[in-house]
Amino acid sequence: MALLCCLAILCLALVQSSHSAVIMSMRNHHKTHHYSSGPMIHTNQTTCAMFAGTWVQDDSYPLYQSSECPLIIDPEFNCQMYGRPDSEYLKYRWRPLNCELPRFNGVEFLLKMKGKTVMFVGDSLGRNQWESLVCLIYSAAPQTQTQMVKGDPLSTFNFLDYGVTLQYYRAPYLVDIDMMEGKRVLRLEDISENSNAWRSADVLSFNTGHWWSHTGALQGWDYMESGGKYYKDMDRLAALEKGMRTWANWVDKNIDPTRTQVFFLSISPTHYNPNEWNGGATPTTTKNCYGETSPMTVSGITYPGTTYPDQMRVMDSVIREMRNPAFLLDITMLSELRKDGHPSIYSGDLSPAQRTNPQRSADCSHWCLPGLPDTWNQLFYTTLLF
Repeated sequence: MALLCCLAILCLALVQSSHSAVIMSMRNHHKTHHYSSGPMIHTNQTTCAMFAGTWVQDDSYPLYQSSECPLIIDPEFNCQMYGRPDSEYLKYRWRPLNCELPRFNGVEFLLKMKGKTVMFVGDSLGRNQWESLVCLIYSAAPQTQTQMVKGDPLSTFNFLDYGVTLQYYRAPYLVDIDMMEGKRVLRLEDISENSNAWRSADVLSFNTGHWWSHTGALQGWDYMESGGKYYKDMDRLAALEKGMRTWANWVDKNIDPTRTQVFFLSISPTHYNPNEWNGGATPTTTKNCYGETSPMTVSGITYPGTTYPDQMRVMDSVIREMRNPAFLLDITMLSELRKDGHPSIYSGDLSPAQRTNPQRSADCSHWCLPGLPDTWNQLFYTTLLF
């Protein structure tokens, strides 16, 4: 099923080859800032659709090793440290169909962002991206003085010699959650508490999505509150839309677009259903991403279920209606191809016993570091600085 992102659907095309998979994704029409063009790319996307392209093998990748930032990468993302036996998944580069992205340069990032603060706000996929960006920069400038504080909800990494601060603020729904008589209340129209931490950032990158569909033990709230009424549950897309509009209204009222750049990361896909990539054939090894070592190379794919396309329709509608629209970093379809990029059982969050049962325990939601989030940050870097 085609993903509805941004204003229009481009045709979905996958070209089968042994080392690449091609995807046509949606062009992004939410760019509100103008940057100087580099020699290889025009980020206004009239000449380069950054999110439509192919995964190609490149032996110069990855851009860093996990051993270069061992204190930065959380155990749940550190696949090589926790026994992942293969490494070919690290050697893929995203190549847009009609241009080349500039290679990420950590020193250039520090020089151009000197004195500025970049904050990622959202769920653990935002943390995945934050840790990736820290590693990309730190591995390029290992001698620079740094300071790191990991906390909840705020984690901070400072490059002291440049005055560059990279932060992650945990807010999986973006809107506030309050405790009331021992119960967690998701305030769909209140963002005042979380947003206090965001006001001073020079660049803000938001994400949300997965938590809105969680149920049972994974659900992050006991009640939802909207318009002064409390609900044990409601239509999850309706709830997402209320929360997104609360966020969008806050951005429009509180963010000066001449001073602060705002990004929104599209939905990061999961890979728990092999029918998405095996053409309906019965899986021979597992029922999820466990054992996958290369990107999809099939001639067509379906997007997992209906949750994420519906969520993206909501997000796109809200962002398009903003007075100063966030730039949508449209990573969903290029990430959908990377069934090989998840921690699977090679996560430090799993016990030895859990690792013996990949069908139950494999993490096919987050991403290994080094890995796919480095490409998200290459696109972020290109859009931000070129």
